[in-house]
Amino acid sequence: MKTNIAVAAALATVMTLGVADAVEAASKKKEKCYGISPAGQNDCGNLAGTHSCAGQSTVDNDIGEWRLVPGGTCKDLGGYSRKEAKEIFDKMQAKKNG
Repeated sequence: MKTNIAVAAALATVMTLGVADAVEAASKKKEKCYGISPAGQNDCGNLAGTHSCAGQSTVDNDIGEWRLVPGGTCKDLGGYSRKEAKEIFDKMQAKKNG
């Protein structure tokens, strides 16, 4: 009987730690990161305004598409802030149209 109680207590401790880690990870700040989304894996609308829904990107790493990433990791992933992406996008559009 004591063994069952000890095993149950150990299991409860492990499960509690796992839940605490998940809650902590979920509460960390996220940021939009442009230019890193594989096709079909963007999180929402794009800079061009051609769609407004997640999963509608058609090109890998499109500068106008974004995903939410853990705060502070966008640069490490090779991505851009909205401001940087908008500048690059605008230059690309000007070159394409001009």
